[in-house]
Amino acid sequence: MWHDLVAVQIPIVEKVLRTIAVYALILVLFRLAGKRGLAGLNTFDMVVVFLLSNVVQNAIIGNDNSLLGGAIGAVTLVAVNSAVTRWLSRDPRAARILEGTATTVVKDGRLVPGALHDLALRPSELEHAVRIQNGDDLGQVARARLEPDGQLLVTLKKTDQSATRGDVEDLRRRLEEIERLLTAIAADRRPPR
Repeated sequence: MWHDLVAVQIPIVEKVLRTIAVYALILVLFRLAGKRGLAGLNTFDMVVVFLLSNVVQNAIIGNDNSLLGGAIGAVTLVAVNSAVTRWLSRDPRAARILEGTATTVVKDGRLVPGALHDLALRPSELEHAVRIQNGDDLGQVARARLEPDGQLLVTLKKTDQSATRGDVEDLRRRLEEIERLLTAIAADRRPPR
């Protein structure tokens, strides 16, 4: 029994190479699927992820059911992902190639023609992102774009943005100045005694 747990049944180098190859394949598949696949996992996306993990399992582990073989595959997967992540953080060109670039979907309150279709986004998903980011409708949006990581970032028009602490402080100062001026005017209009 103990032997089956620790005895790797295929060469370690083969296991490492299998893991790297499957990682690269999945990376390419997700890149080809586009940003929409990362924007928000719906029920269908979750089914694909679960099935995908089951489909590639044997490609990674081969005919090896040992605990040590699974651990080697897991360590390889985490190490390769960490290396790729660090590489992308240092190399903007590689990040642009592997992750892509942001796609503008709304500009000056209007949908960019064809953008939703190209990204396979539904208008309801876009409207939801606008509401989450304090907007009421697309007319309030200065710019909205789908980032390479699948996040939908919305920038509201200046007139539709929520007030900041600085805005409130500026308004308080202006009201105090108006109050001071009104007090001065009232004092000047008082009849002499």
